[in-house]
Amino acid sequence: MGTWHHEKIKAFIEEEIDRGHLPGAALLVSCGGEELLREVYGSRAIFPDKAPMRIDTVFDLASLTKVVATLPAALRLMDQGKVTLSDDISAFLNVDMQIEGEPVLVRHLLTHSSGLRADLPGIRSEPELSREELLGRIRSEQLVHRPGTKVVYSDIGMILLGLIIEEITGDTLDAFVKKELYEPLEMAETGFRPAFEESRYAATEYSELHKAYKIGLVHDEKAGMMGGVSGHAGLFSTIGDLANYAEMIRQKGEFKGRRVLSRAAIELSSRSFTPSGEEGRGLGWQLASEAGGFFFGDYASRQAFGHTGFTGTSLLFDPERDAQIILLTNRVHFGRTDHIRQFRPRLHNLILSQL
Repeated sequence: MGTWHHEKIKAFIEEEIDRGHLPGAALLVSCGGEELLREVYGSRAIFPDKAPMRIDTVFDLASLTKVVATLPAALRLMDQGKVTLSDDISAFLNVDMQIEGEPVLVRHLLTHSSGLRADLPGIRSEPELSREELLGRIRSEQLVHRPGTKVVYSDIGMILLGLIIEEITGDTLDAFVKKELYEPLEMAETGFRPAFEESRYAATEYSELHKAYKIGLVHDEKAGMMGGVSGHAGLFSTIGDLANYAEMIRQKGEFKGRRVLSRAAIELSSRSFTPSGEEGRGLGWQLASEAGGFFFGDYASRQAFGHTGFTGTSLLFDPERDAQIILLTNRVHFGRTDHIRQFRPRLHNLILSQL
C-alpha cells in the first residue's frame, strides 16, 4: 500500500472533519498479517478546548464492548465447559422470560434473537437511576417475540449476558476480562472505568448531568447506571490494543503463540445463526452475508463480519482478503448526528478497493 493510498484516505477523513461531521479519528488497516496503516486525524476534543488526536488516545468503545468483552468472555466460558449456547438463562438468573414455554437461551442473547425489545423506553430521561433499579426493570421485561424467531438488536440481552458471566465466574465482568483476555493479549490500556489522565481521552458528548463534556466517563446512559461496567457498553481502549485483539481473532484465538480462545470458538462466532432475510448475526458479530450489513460497504466479501459502536467506533474483519479495519472516532462529541452511517461504508470502500 503506497503512500498515495495513505494520502487518499487522509484526504477523505480530513474532509469529513472539515465538514464538522467528526472531531477526529484513529484508523488501523491490516492485510495478510501486515499492518498497512496506523494513523490519527483531527482532534480528540474541540470543546471546551481544541486538543490534537494522539496515537495513544483512549476511546469510549460503546457497543464494541459487546464483541471485545462480553462475546470473548462467553466464548472463554464455553471453552472451559462452564456454559453452552443451549443453556436456559433462568439457570443462572432469577428471571422468568418465555413465551408459550419457549425459554430464552444463551444463544439467543448472543444473536440478538431473544425476543426482548431493543431498549427500555424513556431511560435516557432518568440518568439518576441506580444499578439495582435498572436491573429490576430489566429482570421484569416481558418478551415481545418468541425466542429465536426475529433479530432485534438489544442492549437488554447483552446486559443480561454480562450478569450471567458474573454469576458463572463469581467475578465482576471487568476483572474477568482483564485477567482472562486483556492480560494475555497485552491490552494494558483496555478496560472499564479507566483512570488515565484527562489528556488521554477522546471527549464524547456534552452531559447535562455533569455540566461538561464527558472525558473518560462512559457515554452510554445505561452503562453509567451500571457503574461503568456492563455487557453492552462501557469498555475503553486504544487503536494499538484493538490491533492486538484483531490479530488474535485473525489467528483464530492465538496471540504471540499463546492460545487465548479456541479455534472452534472463533470459527463458531462468525457463522450465521439467524434465519435468512433477517439481519445476519453470528455470536455477537454482525455478518456481511445477510441483509443489514450496511456498514461494511460494497466490497466486503460474504465472509466479512464486524460490529459498530454508537460513539463512532467499528471493527471489520474480511477473512477472504485476510484484512482488518479498525476505526475509532468520537463523533458524538458533536451530538447524535447520522453522518457516520454514510462515512463508514464509504471509508471501507476506499480502503478495500486498494487491497
